[in-house]
Amino acid sequence: MSDPIAAGGAGEGTRAVRAGLPEPVKYEPTLPGPVFAAHFHLPGDPTGPYTYGRDENPTWTHLERAVGELEAPGRDGVETLVFASGMAAISSVLFSQLRAGDTAVLPSDGYQALPLVRAQLEAYGIEVRTAPTGGDAQLAVLDGAKLLWIESPSNPGLDVCDIRRLVEAAHARGALVAVDNTLATPLGQRPLELGADFSVASGTKQLTGHGDVLLGYVTGRSGEPMTAVRRWRKIVGAIPGPMEAWLAHRSIATLQLRVDRQSATALAVAQALRGRPEVTGLRYPGLADDPSHQVASRQMRRFGCVVSFTLPTRARAERFLEELRLVDDATSFGGVRSTAERRGRWGGDAVPEGFIRLSVGAEDPEDLVTDVLRALEESAR
Repeated sequence: MSDPIAAGGAGEGTRAVRAGLPEPVKYEPTLPGPVFAAHFHLPGDPTGPYTYGRDENPTWTHLERAVGELEAPGRDGVETLVFASGMAAISSVLFSQLRAGDTAVLPSDGYQALPLVRAQLEAYGIEVRTAPTGGDAQLAVLDGAKLLWIESPSNPGLDVCDIRRLVEAAHARGALVAVDNTLATPLGQRPLELGADFSVASGTKQLTGHGDVLLGYVTGRSGEPMTAVRRWRKIVGAIPGPMEAWLAHRSIATLQLRVDRQSATALAVAQALRGRPEVTGLRYPGLADDPSHQVASRQMRRFGCVVSFTLPTRARAERFLEELRLVDDATSFGGVRSTAERRGRWGGDAVPEGFIRLSVGAEDPEDLVTDVLRALEESAR
């Protein structure tokens, strides 16, 4: 009898619960505990998989298999590598694939740390071009590029591009394509199925979902590009601790439950905000009238847990955050406890002073909507 999980035929909840588990062994736990080891017994020639703790770890192996089964279910020739953080994963792709004289295309409206990455790439003699995510604007600057970096939906503005269209255009020009899949998660979209060479994400966010793990990963087609990523991880040593890897794997079992709840509640919050006179620039790809909805609907199965909008002033936004009772004022997103922040406080995003990024958690939808609307009312006083 064929294995429905290995064949990619199982449902997403079943896959998440079973992802990466080893074959059962009598009297052993279903998910083995973290392996804390800097080195392993290694007599003779080093022919086995585990030699030194910077290179491989059994706990990473289980997690990497789990992520691979979510990012590319039923597909052979795909591998996943885990990292100490999302930025470690992002850096591993960019700096392992690009050389002096190459050109990279990045989103101009992507994650806040990308300008720092751009400065470092340029310091190494790599040309960097940027264009916004929306409207597939990166198409206009692709000629001659070695690597296209896509972030869809973008963070924090929640714009969406047509990934398949951009991938086909990039490949026609000989460029590799990496997609930051952090906000969507593999249950929202699968970049490799849309043709991308790499799917990269911060596991710190919704993948693990409890705000207690820093982690990143790269999933890609087996071959020289992924070999280079693995080599970069070894050189830089940007490896996760075994406890973090184990916590991440444990958390993936509830991913489908969390993503479904958070996506549904995010839509309810966005719908509640839609009619508010003080709210402008409301974005959520799941809204039927969102500028990105049509494209998002073609390539996403779920629309994520983040809603963004703008209040009239910085002071109004800060009062709104102070009045929230079920939403923590914190950065990051994707956790089971809702968070929100005035994103402009960091200074790195091109957003208005009153711009709010709200990450919807797993609270009861009615309670969260009530809290958000009450805080809006109180902030007007």
